[in-house]
Amino acid sequence: MPGSRRPGTTHGPRHPAVRALRHAAPALAAFTAVRLAGLLFLALWAHHQDHGLWPVLARQWDSKWYLGIADHGYAREVGPNGNNLAFFPLYPVLVKAVAAVTPGTRATTALCLAVAASFLAAWGVFAVGDRLYGRRVGVLLTTLWAAFPVGLVQWMAYTESLFTALAAWSLYALLARRWLWAAALAVLAGLTRPTGIALAAAVTVTALLSLRRGFSAPALTAALLAPLGWCGFIVWVGLRVGRWDGYFAEQRVWSNEMDGGRRTLREIRQLLVRDASPHLFLVMVTLVLLAAAALFALSARDRQPLPLLVFTGVTLLIVLTSGGVYFPRARYLLPAFPLLLPLALRLSAAARRHRFVVLTAAVAGSVYWGAHMALVWPGAP
Repeated sequence: MPGSRRPGTTHGPRHPAVRALRHAAPALAAFTAVRLAGLLFLALWAHHQDHGLWPVLARQWDSKWYLGIADHGYAREVGPNGNNLAFFPLYPVLVKAVAAVTPGTRATTALCLAVAASFLAAWGVFAVGDRLYGRRVGVLLTTLWAAFPVGLVQWMAYTESLFTALAAWSLYALLARRWLWAAALAVLAGLTRPTGIALAAAVTVTALLSLRRGFSAPALTAALLAPLGWCGFIVWVGLRVGRWDGYFAEQRVWSNEMDGGRRTLREIRQLLVRDASPHLFLVMVTLVLLAAAALFALSARDRQPLPLLVFTGVTLLIVLTSGGVYFPRARYLLPAFPLLLPLALRLSAAARRHRFVVLTAAVAGSVYWGAHMALVWPGAP
């Protein structure tokens, strides 16, 4: 009879992870489609230029630094021209560990790890949007994140995908009040990228404020644990080079000091006002920075949950007030996916044809900018 079930039979998967994966399937399918479109366009453009696709994705720019750490370890002193002490250790450690038990080169392993992490990141991005505003917003948020102008980096041997995966699931754990999971993922994120301190701040601030409603040992533990990954690496570098400010000294060699935003304002003014023929890639970076600031204001107006605002706010503050190189700053904002929530919310309420037009334009832009970044722009992404 309808609705009855024979003993021993099941209707659908019972394991929560399987159910969650099926629930996220449309978002993951959209993410895959966007990234495959970008990869195909890049491959066609690279073939037209007689340019190898593999080196672009796996062995250039920052990828070389991470592979060098995996092969030879870290330097033992602050380098006069910059060395690998500026790069955080989790990704190269994973590359070395996985490459030891799998076939292929470490470059292959590095790229495969980044691609695998990108799917975990996309799932986490969806999970945050879905938990806050429902499945449609989760799918739209994931699609917009995939279509970020420099989204090609998600499938390069860089740390952005790994960091985004850790950040997204840590924020999800915070929203669910799973304090120790949030802290553990924040510790790993703090070993992945310098902006891991933004995620640690989100965990610590949220956990400490929760104590106003009553004491919680897990929340207090999370607040104390979250910064340990980032702080641990800073301390380790200091001990390795024999000076307490070793990591910051290395950042100064790389010209990555904080200057309160003077370099950012100078670059924006130069590109948009004074330069008669600015490089197109730098114009895109500038527009991403301006859009990110506007989206953060919208996020605050929408009263996003505190952990998301702290994470994106601190990330944006670090990126905008850095006195370091200007051109990678769009990439630095790639893990700050909650900035896209205002767009996802408004698209979810828009007419279907309007959603189609906006998403098509975003995907087309991402496909083009990814290839332009890799094959036309002469510097690192």
